[in-house]
Amino acid sequence: MRERVLQVVLVVVGVIFVAGAYPLVRFFSEEPAVPMLMSIYVTLGVFLIVAARNPAANRNVIAFAGWANVAHAGVMSVQEYMRIIKPQELPGVIVFGIIGVVLVAMTPGKGALEAAAGVAAQTR
Repeated sequence: MRERVLQVVLVVVGVIFVAGAYPLVRFFSEEPAVPMLMSIYVTLGVFLIVAARNPAANRNVIAFAGWANVAHAGVMSVQEYMRIIKPQELPGVIVFGIIGVVLVAMTPGKGALEAAAGVAAQTR
């Protein structure tokens, strides 16, 4: 059940990252760094969608996506506190933070890959 929920989360987050790129780039087009950052998120979204096929085998991708989002939310939080970014970007801080925490919490354990490999070997 947990793996199925993780698969759904990975696909949903992946689709959000891929589908949200164009509107965000258009909306924030005055900031030249946004399209660059969104190109990374689109790529990450594709990898999360692919990782949903076998989360245990893609543990590092999931962990990276989670911690990268936590780091992004942390940086944005400091920028918001220091008034470097606009207050309208605060919802983005919250969304990136939630996505990061969920992905980190749901990252399969190290033993999950060995268990998945054992199941695969038994079915042959």
